[in-house]
Amino acid sequence: MAEKLRIGIIGCGGIANGKHLPALKKQSYRAEMVYFCDLIEERAVKAAREYGTEDAEVTTNYKELLADKSIDVVHVLTPNRSHSFITVDALEAGKHVMCEKPMAINSAEAKKMLDAAERTGKKLTIGYQNRHTPEALYIKQECDNGTLGEIYYARATAIRRRAVPTWGVFTNEYEQGGGPLIDIGTHSLDMTLWCMGNYKPKYCVGTTYHKLGDKFPTGNIWGDWKKGEMTVEDSAFGFIVMENGASVLLESSWALNMLDPREAITTLCGTEGGADMLDGVRINGIRNGRQYVLKPDLSAGGVDFYAGSGPETPSDRECRLWLDAVQNNTETFVKPVEAYTVSRILEGIYISAKNGQPYFFD
Repeated sequence: MAEKLRIGIIGCGGIANGKHLPALKKQSYRAEMVYFCDLIEERAVKAAREYGTEDAEVTTNYKELLADKSIDVVHVLTPNRSHSFITVDALEAGKHVMCEKPMAINSAEAKKMLDAAERTGKKLTIGYQNRHTPEALYIKQECDNGTLGEIYYARATAIRRRAVPTWGVFTNEYEQGGGPLIDIGTHSLDMTLWCMGNYKPKYCVGTTYHKLGDKFPTGNIWGDWKKGEMTVEDSAFGFIVMENGASVLLESSWALNMLDPREAITTLCGTEGGADMLDGVRINGIRNGRQYVLKPDLSAGGVDFYAGSGPETPSDRECRLWLDAVQNNTETFVKPVEAYTVSRILEGIYISAKNGQPYFFD
């Protein structure tokens, strides 16, 4: 492997420019972006000029990028439908892959990615950056320390009042595979299962709603979408029962008439204590026969949050640990089998909502 990791970017849209490219640029001392691909050539050219090496190449065909044997790592930052086949092709081409969430549009496609990573021996991770917030890291440490005991109930919440993303293909079911459940609900579910350390679902029951997509004017913070353009659900809810009897309530919406919207948070209840993100991090329990609430001050950072030379955002931490795993041949922070379980549950909720029956996992 070269002294510096050589990175190819597939997909130069919003998530690339808002998250991955700035984070990779901060790691320029050990990684360089040398190839950019997008179906819209102008976007690839712009990204190459702003973030690439002087001789960075541009293409509209991702297979041309994968044919470059000098590339070590590929970031797949395309709409959900293409995550699977691009990732599999990249792994087969000998590249390590960071794929943006969700892993894929369904569990079968996610399994292809998982199998390809195992078959090729290349590293694969999924962009669940919400694990990297100080709040999530603190709660995870408390869970691992046994502060909560056996966690038997949890809520994974991702609810917006009126904040439907109207750019790109977010409202297109064919391209995305779904709406808020697969877009933001996936973050909350991933974070919740990770904190619980529980990836064995037994069955789930789900409901989805298409109630507000054709009500105009929408009051949406990013403006109205075109009539008939929103083919995904505006809300989805699921109740998941794990093999050990633990249960998880998953709430997700882009548009809900609720005055208490909360996104990418988890609430955990165990035999010894509980934790939530409703007002910063709050740990609760019984001590010396009295109820207590602990609210840690996370503003000062700390070694677990890597203060470094300045504030490190969750996206920056995600990028740093990903490159660490590639360069040091260590385990990725987000394991592909964990992301695969998230995809299985999301699919189960959609199937249950469609047929009106519980969905049982094999």
